[in-house]
Amino acid sequence: MQATTTTPIDVRRYAKTIEASKRIRWDIDRDVIRGRQFDLRQKFLPDGLSLIDEIDGLSADQRRFLGQVQGRTYANMFGLVERFIGAKMLEVSRDHWLGDQTALEAIVRFTDEELKHQELFRRVERLVAADMPSGYRFDVPANDVASFVLGKSTWAVLALTCHIELFSQAHYRESIADAEGLSDLFKDIFLFHWKEESQHAVIDELEWAREDAKLPSDAARDAAVDDLIALVGGVDGILQGQAAADTAYLLRVSGIAEGDPRAAAVAATVLKAYRWQYIVSGAIHPRFQKVLAELVTPAQMGRIQDALAPLTYAMPRRAEAAAAMAH
Repeated sequence: MQATTTTPIDVRRYAKTIEASKRIRWDIDRDVIRGRQFDLRQKFLPDGLSLIDEIDGLSADQRRFLGQVQGRTYANMFGLVERFIGAKMLEVSRDHWLGDQTALEAIVRFTDEELKHQELFRRVERLVAADMPSGYRFDVPANDVASFVLGKSTWAVLALTCHIELFSQAHYRESIADAEGLSDLFKDIFLFHWKEESQHAVIDELEWAREDAKLPSDAARDAAVDDLIALVGGVDGILQGQAAADTAYLLRVSGIAEGDPRAAAVAATVLKAYRWQYIVSGAIHPRFQKVLAELVTPAQMGRIQDALAPLTYAMPRRAEAAAAMAH
């Protein structure tokens, strides 16, 4: 049996992720949770992610609760996607079993850390559920989602994975890290998550490029692009369902009747926020755009952009204003 990879790999970049993994290694109880509970007097997600500031007529308590519900879903969504990310990384590690052992160690560490992240987010859900009002639902079956995603081409799954791990970093650096009034525990959870995701995004990029080099033809890449578009559509379907569930929970607990004009605003904004958080913020990430452009033709890039076009309204108002000024 021989290693299946024939494409030269950048061993130094894999080695750097191993070095970082060893240096920043953390433990859920000792370093992150440290015996703490969530303080429901504080926000979870910053306004730049929850888009709360785009809804008029909510009280301070209602605004804080909306951010807490979105933060709860934010943690659950990461736990969801890390199920298929870990499985895919185990699969691609096969190419390195009898190949470069540095690359293999980097991917094994990546997978181990993803398993730890899943446990972290299960712990987060249990902690939040202990204090928040009953009735919250996150019924998305992780194994079913993973089966759907893993049924697509490896190229498309690695593209989606790279997208996710880049936006997770951007969210922490640009919104969560310096936000005021956020739960200290929530901040720490995503600080430690960010530390390891920073290394994972490097491996995503390396493995995505390696997989791209294995494609036999432009037609094969066309099919992979189709798969990526289908995956984005699948993610959006999950977001629509969860946004509806979260909106119903928010309205009930906040005492807002369905006929109240604020109800429609909450529903629209929660869906917009989720599309911004999980699709658009990653799609416009400069690094993702650069890597994607290096791997696809202009025509293929155009098809991806056309598929994303109906979702680009989900830019926050402040981001739209900044973009307009830049032009």
